[in-house]
Amino acid sequence: MKFTDGAWMMREGVRASYAAEAYQIHTTADEIVITAPTTNIRHRGDTLQGPVLKVRLSSPMEDVIRVKITHFEGGQDHGPHFEIAETSPSVHIQNNDQELSLTSGKLSVSIPPKSGWSLTFTAEGKAITKSPGRSTALMNVVGEGSYIQDQLTLGVGECVYGLGERFSAFVKNGQVVDIWNKDGGTGSDQAYKNIPFYMTNQGYGVFVNDSGPVSFEVASEKVSRVGFSVPGEALEYFVIYGPTPKEVLHKYTALTGRATLPPAWSFGLWLTTSFTTSYDEATINEFIDGMAQRDLPLHVFHFDCFWMRGFHWCDFEWDPDVFPAPTEMLARLHEKGLKVCVWINPYIAQQSALFNEGKAGGFLLKRANGDVWQWDMWQPGMAIVDFTNPAACDWFKSKLRALVKQGVDCFKTDFGERIPTDVVYHDGSDPVRMHNYYTQLYNQAVFEVMQEEGVDPVLFARSATVGGQKYPVHWGGDCWSDFESMAESLRGGLSLGMSGFGFWSHDIGGFEGMPPAAVYKRWIAFGLLSSHSRLHGSSSYRVPWLFDEEAVNVLRFFTKLKCRLMPYLFGQAVEARESGLPMMRAMHLEFPADRTCNTLDRQYMLGSSLLVAPVFSHEGMAEYYIPEGRWTSLLTATPYWGPKWVREEHGALSIPLLVAPNTILAVGGEDSRPDYDFTAGLTFEVYELAAKATCRVPNLAGEYVVSATAVRDGGQITFSVEGAANWSVLLVRHDSIRSASSGTVTQTERGTLISGLGGSVVVQT
Repeated sequence: MKFTDGAWMMREGVRASYAAEAYQIHTTADEIVITAPTTNIRHRGDTLQGPVLKVRLSSPMEDVIRVKITHFEGGQDHGPHFEIAETSPSVHIQNNDQELSLTSGKLSVSIPPKSGWSLTFTAEGKAITKSPGRSTALMNVVGEGSYIQDQLTLGVGECVYGLGERFSAFVKNGQVVDIWNKDGGTGSDQAYKNIPFYMTNQGYGVFVNDSGPVSFEVASEKVSRVGFSVPGEALEYFVIYGPTPKEVLHKYTALTGRATLPPAWSFGLWLTTSFTTSYDEATINEFIDGMAQRDLPLHVFHFDCFWMRGFHWCDFEWDPDVFPAPTEMLARLHEKGLKVCVWINPYIAQQSALFNEGKAGGFLLKRANGDVWQWDMWQPGMAIVDFTNPAACDWFKSKLRALVKQGVDCFKTDFGERIPTDVVYHDGSDPVRMHNYYTQLYNQAVFEVMQEEGVDPVLFARSATVGGQKYPVHWGGDCWSDFESMAESLRGGLSLGMSGFGFWSHDIGGFEGMPPAAVYKRWIAFGLLSSHSRLHGSSSYRVPWLFDEEAVNVLRFFTKLKCRLMPYLFGQAVEARESGLPMMRAMHLEFPADRTCNTLDRQYMLGSSLLVAPVFSHEGMAEYYIPEGRWTSLLTATPYWGPKWVREEHGALSIPLLVAPNTILAVGGEDSRPDYDFTAGLTFEVYELAAKATCRVPNLAGEYVVSATAVRDGGQITFSVEGAANWSVLLVRHDSIRSASSGTVTQTERGTLISGLGGSVVVQT
């Protein structure tokens, strides 16, 4: 929200009260509490008037500083609150005539001890950002009430990232971002997943710890500052020091939670019925059998909305006219090697049998007069489940539990954004602050059903808030079937990754409309080189033979490629669980020192070693940037030297997919499914080996069980493996090989393959 009118004036109806000085200071072992009047105190008489702000400085964990600003403290806090994992770090407080500061780890905050007001955040001897004078403030707006605001400075060339899954420009400078979940598609400035956290290319992040409507002015109201404000009487935020962007995410997700590891089968190809298309079991089998007949690996089948009857969403009952024997049908799908997903949402239509149950049990959101809250959008007369009521959670979960017992393996948790504020919650939660937080309770309840039933927990969720990363997977929502929407989807995924979410997907081919064949085929390559991969549409099917024969070949090629890459990809998934890093990484995350990478949003790193640059043109022309070093095409073994920009044409069966230098890439021997024994039949592909490279491979439980090391000493390479038997090494376009101490040496188009190995091999080049 903008409170000012340019540099000199306030917006009409706004009265600003800025912190003026640290008048009274109280310190404890781990906190500084400052009384900050909004006028300078010249004599006793000046203490007779307000407003006065109280500013508390503390640390929830090392390298993180909490700032809490309050005006009136007498209000009731009805919540909800984000779950924060505090570790009670050791802090150092300095309070004398020369310095007032608090230090946690490498990060310090200091305040002028005598006159004036500012908060300066310093790390390792360098100021990283500052809340200067006329930033920390109480704002009273006529007709709207009070807000608390603060602003933090941006340096020259400083870029801001994150703030959730935003489809607008990847670098957020110049944008106004309101943290308020909405169903706006991928073509607007609205977002399904609003996260009040941003990070910059200067080595720090800022998390506003408020579940309500936080408003960010990102180099917009003041072009050299990020301003953030919340309605009410208190504002709390954390400054998180890295110094690398990976460390910022590691610490932010340590505070707010890290993802559960999705099961390996979920990384395979998902096919859906699409939304409003007409289908029954015969149609489904036509699709599934058609995939098998064309040698197209398929791993998950998803039933979208109309597995239930129209006007009955959600009653969690299969449409008896279309699916009269669902348990038997699901068993037949399992016999074909498929997992099954079904669409749900937390809304109960009036015609659903569950409406009267929910009304009688008090399980639905109510209006202030006790009526069930209802409207006619999406489903006529629909109501909304109140997840703050434990009995309502148990009731809702019981319906899903029955589906799991029928054979449903996972759920697409759609919606959760259109949550009204003119309601009363069972636990008394503030309905405004619950608007964004509702999705957390919804996704958590569904996730818990699978955990409690002993099945692999995984969602396909659309909405989220802070902490939602604990319940993967998330997808990008409703996009159009064109290259522009494909690019905006990628921007959203990269922004979400910079907001602490590890796993993300999108609708291959676009959701709205029928994509041209070229868009569909290029989106396949992008989709199969994402963490999760789903073919889905609105009013048209997404099986490839409806486009052309080449589309069938493209889907086969990239699905099998992903299956072969699963030893590497699942290892990166385990890292996402352990570190908070996304699988799909903005280039800045991996190459923060390369300034060219600061703004790149049409390419990404898939894990730490694969550079992916989707093709966004009918002509097949790709333009992308290669960081420093000798990179190698995974598909052709062609070498590329960076740093440089590349412009080249790619056929439908190709995509810029480069392996980083000094990489050992673990490749599996299975190309038909994603959940095989990764330790068997491994090939370790070695790319541009420097002095030493390492690689770890997990098992299906997410435990690292195989480790590989390659060491170069002049013309000798020693390669050793622990935890695997009968493995191979492929030295990709390496020096010419003179001899190997063991194994069978074969020359291939991509390099030298040494097979039949166990333990170690020494290669002379």
